[in-house]
Amino acid sequence: MTTRIREFLKHRLQDGPCLVVDLDVVRDNYLGFARALPDTKVYYAVKANPAPEILRLLAELRCCFDVASISETEAVLAAGATPERISYGNTIKKESEIAAAAKLGVTLFAIDCEAEVEKVARAAPGSRVICRIHCDGSGSEWPLSRKFGCEPAYAADILELAHKRGLAPYGVSFHVGSQQHNIEAWDRALASTASVFRACAERGITLAMVNLGGGFPARYVRKTPKLESYGKAIFRSLRKHFGNAVPETIVEPGRGLVGNAGIIQAEVVLIAKRSPEDEVRWVYLDIGKFHGLAETIDESIRYPIRTPRDRDETAPCIIAGPTCDSVDVLYEKTPYPLPVSLAIGDKVLIEAAGAYTATCSSVGFNGYPPLRQYVI
Repeated sequence: MTTRIREFLKHRLQDGPCLVVDLDVVRDNYLGFARALPDTKVYYAVKANPAPEILRLLAELRCCFDVASISETEAVLAAGATPERISYGNTIKKESEIAAAAKLGVTLFAIDCEAEVEKVARAAPGSRVICRIHCDGSGSEWPLSRKFGCEPAYAADILELAHKRGLAPYGVSFHVGSQQHNIEAWDRALASTASVFRACAERGITLAMVNLGGGFPARYVRKTPKLESYGKAIFRSLRKHFGNAVPETIVEPGRGLVGNAGIIQAEVVLIAKRSPEDEVRWVYLDIGKFHGLAETIDESIRYPIRTPRDRDETAPCIIAGPTCDSVDVLYEKTPYPLPVSLAIGDKVLIEAAGAYTATCSSVGFNGYPPLRQYVI
């Protein structure tokens, strides 16, 4: 909770849950990445929070951007960034979207299969391409599945095809899983990446870039290593696998840039027991999975929750949202300790909620409006 957010909430009159993001925290986070990874360019993962105010700030700071759609591309350009600072990182895109991005000036695209190479070659001839490889996401709270990335042994074939189709094979990308707690998680992926570089070199193709992806965590309930620890571990692995010929590197933080910059203010709607013998209460908030807290699926992300009664005795609770859908339960497998004195109508603060909340809010499920966002 920053002083600026505290003052904003103190004078807020509107009813209903809201997300408040402090731009000063976003700025500090960006500068933190610049210090921890001084030779690496930062490409903000726009999907984490595409608020125009955030994009404008980062554009002014000379940040680059990772986009996944034409809408995100247009938003970044409108914020003041230039096309050469954009990477179209989505490996699943229509040919018409590739053509539209190329028309806007984007020249860097992610691929992970032969069919995507063919689309880029037709729609954006001469573009640079980065091949995404699959890697182990163990250690992360939100692992990424096999939906993205080819097997590393297949990457050189894909990049060679890109070369034959008139594209410029530029590098390799991977993602070690969102909210990654293991600072050594990049090592195995970099070993695979170095093998792709060597295989391409044997075919006369020189790669220039490694996209280290995201995975840098926000601070939730669980403690996280310092950003500097990630930077040192990544640099060690780069030297280990590439020697003195360390390639150009970029990172794509989303959560790590904006997660701890935002706080959701919500309200307790109902507190109930299902029987007199129940030891665990049900606490219903006016926000749930459908209003921005989608990352509580499988209780993967465990947000810190603060109440005005935190000095009182606590007891385990099941926390749920307000909708008429049984899926809308946030924490049940591992009940959440909340004050016994918590009452209907109390305001609660959901911390570190700046990423993947406003963008994951439905447009009106059960008639509830999308999550309001204020950027200050």
